[in-house]
Amino acid sequence: MTLLDAPARAVSALPTRPRHPWRTAIAAVVTVVVILAFWTVDINWGRLADLPSELIRYLGLMFSAPNWAKLPDALLQTWRSVEMAWIGTVLGILIATPLSLVAARGFGPAWLRWLLRGLFSLIRAVPEIIFAIIILSVTGLTPLTGALALAINGVGTLGKWGYEAVEAVPSGPIEAARAAGGSTAQVIRWGVWPQVTPAFLSFWLYRFEINVRSSAVLGLIGVGGIGDMLTSYTQYREWSTVGVLLIVVVVVTMAIDAASGALRRRIMEGTRVRS
Repeated sequence: MTLLDAPARAVSALPTRPRHPWRTAIAAVVTVVVILAFWTVDINWGRLADLPSELIRYLGLMFSAPNWAKLPDALLQTWRSVEMAWIGTVLGILIATPLSLVAARGFGPAWLRWLLRGLFSLIRAVPEIIFAIIILSVTGLTPLTGALALAINGVGTLGKWGYEAVEAVPSGPIEAARAAGGSTAQVIRWGVWPQVTPAFLSFWLYRFEINVRSSAVLGLIGVGGIGDMLTSYTQYREWSTVGVLLIVVVVVTMAIDAASGALRRRIMEGTRVRS
């Protein structure tokens, strides 16, 4: 029997296209919300045409002839912002590190673990500037207010990153430490900490980068630093000085980000052997 004599196979019917009514409904609701948001917000759309020319004009006012006489003051205030970020980072590390270890699965009771994770989520939902406004009623408009606000907000992020890193480590050293009769503290010290140290160091450096940028924003409410100086000269429309301040902020922030990024890569990847 040849292939020509073989009966033709019945053409199978095409499968029905899957339907997802919930996805369609959610997409429709999101679309309606976005349209209503643009429709109800009082925006003068006619001024958008003037935005490019106005932007060019203000950039010219700030950077055509910067007031370099204010450079020493700008550097001093930037240094205070970096100090604020550093203190906030250190305080956040000291508080978040033990809490993140307890919040990890297998090292604390379930009720405490979920309580800490909820606390971390709540802290992350609140911006640093809100914490600063609450704290300044006690400490006043000082750099300490900004440092404490950064520390509290850092607890939320460092705590979450920490317990996720602990739960991601291989279980072999942990089981070996427990089999040897080690207590919970000893298991964390010898089974967990050597494995998570590179990740934790990377998290700490990255949080310091975030705090350096956030410290400039916190200065806008008067807690000191380069943000405070930037607000003052912007209100008085001294654009030549504002240009110098922006140059200092951008250069210092990029330098810190580059140095911190290089350190984080060195910690996580180690030294690279040149061919």
